[in-house]
Amino acid sequence: MNVARTLNNWRKYRQTVNELGRMSNRALGDLGIDRSEIERVARAATNF
Repeated sequence: MNVARTLNNWRKYRQTVNELGRMSNRALGDLGIDRSEIERVARAATNF
């Protein structure tokens, strides 16, 4: 069960990174996120 949860969290993390990475700098700024913070925000959002 732990392996499945880890895999699921990793998938959610990658999806979040990809979605945020496709956003423009302006859209990220509207959310209060700098492009350099994408990975940190994705880790916090997915507990990965």
